[in-house]
Amino acid sequence: MSEYGEFLVQTPRRKSALRFRPAVMFLVPLAAISFQVYIPRFVAWAAFLELPLLVTVYFSLMRRQPVAGTFIGAAIGLTQDALSHLPLGMFGIVKTLVGYFAASVSQRFDVENPAIRIILGFFFFVFHKFFYWVLARALLGEPLPLDAAQTMAVGALNAGVGLPLFLLLDKLRDEDPVVIR
Repeated sequence: MSEYGEFLVQTPRRKSALRFRPAVMFLVPLAAISFQVYIPRFVAWAAFLELPLLVTVYFSLMRRQPVAGTFIGAAIGLTQDALSHLPLGMFGIVKTLVGYFAASVSQRFDVENPAIRIILGFFFFVFHKFFYWVLARALLGEPLPLDAAQTMAVGALNAGVGLPLFLLLDKLRDEDPVVIR
């Protein structure tokens, strides 16, 4: 068989969905949400960090299943809504979208690569900010400002914080991944 024919017959590379202990899946998002709610009261610059978003992106990327990413984003977003002073459902909707798209992207790219992780952290921060802005204007009628320069700067900050956070969360994974097709 020719080289071209062998390429067509090859089976697609299998990707593995990583598993986490249930305690990790519960405590890490809860810690991130608690950080988001309470720490900015004492340290003003910490309000720029979006740790629940980074945790949503990480778990969705590592699960590599859009349905699982959707549920992860919805759970983290609704919990964040419940513990914040903002309207219920806004973070739930936006983080559901982020979870779905992050899991979908992870099926196409090698998300273990640090450069890809930084790019995705930045992209999903901007994605999150834009869709929150759209929903606030469309559903609530709030004229929220969308400052592109500040969004890009804070996105870069979150992407920079996301890389060490992702490396830390890598250490909490289970050893035997599940192979998906």
